[in-house]
Amino acid sequence: MKLVILAAGYATRLYPLTLTTPKPLLPVGGRPMIERVLESLAPVQGIDHVYVVTNAKFASAFEVWNQSRNGQGIPCTIINDGTTDESNRLGAIGDLGLVIRNQKIADDLLVIAGDNLFTEPLHGFDEFCHSRNSPVLGVYDVGSIDEARKYGVVEVDGDGRLIHFEEKPAQPRSTLLGVALYFYPSAVVPSVLDYLAAGNNPDQPGRLVQWLYPHQTVFTWLVKGAWLDIGSKESLEEANKLFAVD
Repeated sequence: MKLVILAAGYATRLYPLTLTTPKPLLPVGGRPMIERVLESLAPVQGIDHVYVVTNAKFASAFEVWNQSRNGQGIPCTIINDGTTDESNRLGAIGDLGLVIRNQKIADDLLVIAGDNLFTEPLHGFDEFCHSRNSPVLGVYDVGSIDEARKYGVVEVDGDGRLIHFEEKPAQPRSTLLGVALYFYPSAVVPSVLDYLAAGNNPDQPGRLVQWLYPHQTVFTWLVKGAWLDIGSKESLEEANKLFAVD
């Protein structure tokens, strides 16, 4: 199984912190955010290579970080998507497609955003995914209809299959949010390229799941503990409170 970490954004809402440092390399609890992401995935078995897809502005910073690992952990390759600013970025799905094409990925694929943090390790995620052998979307129960209106809200059936997905609904059908944690079995990986070839929106990664589920069974997996999408200084401050300095 291959892991793709989406890290090609420019994080303008976090300026000036991200003027020269990519968001996933900002410290959280004294360590780069991306290391917190990898730490949450430690229980997931079968990952034999990590691809961090970023942009031309921040590729060198990720290369320095990767070298600092001194060959420890799962082998990692930094992919530069060649973009330079918000005006020419490829979008998350566009970046995923780039990695699949350029690295000729034909294995099962795990995808996570480099700014999604989980306070609990993702124990059991791999077993669940392999037992279903279908695409899997990580979901989180925000516990509030008002809060759910800010996110992509999902509805599931009794077996955890995705039956509805809507971005920022006025009337949410549930308090379950789709988070940027995805599993695509090898047979479904080519569908990413099909999605892009059809001219669909290449940006938010959840759009790919929205396109898939009416035609392909998509299961959901409930994230335990707390989940944070680091998109503002406030959420970064909250993350630093949740993660004690090691």
